[in-house]
Amino acid sequence: MPSFDIVSKVDAQTLDNAINNAKKEILNRFDFNGSKSTIDLDKKTNIVTIVTEDDMRLKAIEGSIISRMMKQNLDPKSLDFGKETIASGNMIRKEISIKEGLDKEAAKKVVAKIKASGLKVQPAIMDDQVRVTAKKIDDLQAVISVCRAEDFGQPLQYINMRN
Repeated sequence: MPSFDIVSKVDAQTLDNAINNAKKEILNRFDFNGSKSTIDLDKKTNIVTIVTEDDMRLKAIEGSIISRMMKQNLDPKSLDFGKETIASGNMIRKEISIKEGLDKEAAKKVVAKIKASGLKVQPAIMDDQVRVTAKKIDDLQAVISVCRAEDFGQPLQYINMRN
């Protein structure tokens, strides 16, 4: 039976390129001249840590990261902005986590949307992805178009299309 998987993944190398480009942009901007601002990406935990002096610079860094991700064809919905905390001295620290995989709530929303569409397919939640099977490939393509029309709060990719 034909099937495919619905996942939510971010390419690690493309994300690293986007963060490095944002670092370069911040270093070259005039309003960051003499600033002690840093942007670090922890590749193991997928957390971006920003440390800067004030809210204005923090918002500028966030905007730079988002714009660089969009230029690299990464969806900014995969960013989960945490709360700002006070670092040592007059510095502000913010951690941005990268969403990987579909959590249980998002997977349930995807399955509910597919079932509500009335198509003759069988969605199943498997760990951090949803597998959809059907008798016809046309039904699977209809499921993809239904999912693309809906916003589930994080980017979705459709992989492993099998006949």
